[in-house]
Amino acid sequence: MRFLDRREAGRRLAARLMDAGLDDPVVLALPRGGVPVAAEVAEALGVAVDVFVARKVGAPGHQEFGIGAVAEGSDRVVLGEQANAFRLTDEQLDAMAATELAEVERRVRAYRGDRELPDMAGRDVVVVDDGLATGVTAEAALRALADRVPRRLVLAVPVCAVPSAERLGELAEVICVEQPEDFRAVGLWYEDFGQTSDAEVIDTLDRTRSDTRVAR
Repeated sequence: MRFLDRREAGRRLAARLMDAGLDDPVVLALPRGGVPVAAEVAEALGVAVDVFVARKVGAPGHQEFGIGAVAEGSDRVVLGEQANAFRLTDEQLDAMAATELAEVERRVRAYRGDRELPDMAGRDVVVVDDGLATGVTAEAALRALADRVPRRLVLAVPVCAVPSAERLGELAEVICVEQPEDFRAVGLWYEDFGQTSDAEVIDTLDRTRSDTRVAR
């Protein structure tokens, strides 16, 4: 079943998470597309949403084809299965990763400013994105977050490629609403899959934090 848009997908995902037995959850969105999804999840759980920034490392000359990923707070480069096909040297990988880490830092400043991430030690951390394809970006985020010693680490997405979900199941509990056999691409499972802007990310984060303060 296709989703109308990211917010409708978030509501359906939230319904699944309400039955997951989460304790003192921290909801983190992978920006940008994961933010409107996570906003619905956070509202249902009665908590604020924040972002955890990860970026794919694109293949030389084909930036949209991710061969790896990096995440904030870590200098680890997670490589995808097809990275070896490009026969990149360590120096080339380091240079490519450095470019993406600079963009990670820019987005952290833009989305969170001076605000620190919430303490995650001993808490249930829910990482939300709008879908899971190769999973390399989500993997970079999960590995970085594992260093923060959460009690439980959950990756929650509306739609996922089954092989990626199974692989990442070794790092976190994966909760997915739809797991189509003919997956192909995340965007095919949305009626509206328009790009999420930086302005929408910032507005959503501000609104959900304000709403949570009022509720309390």
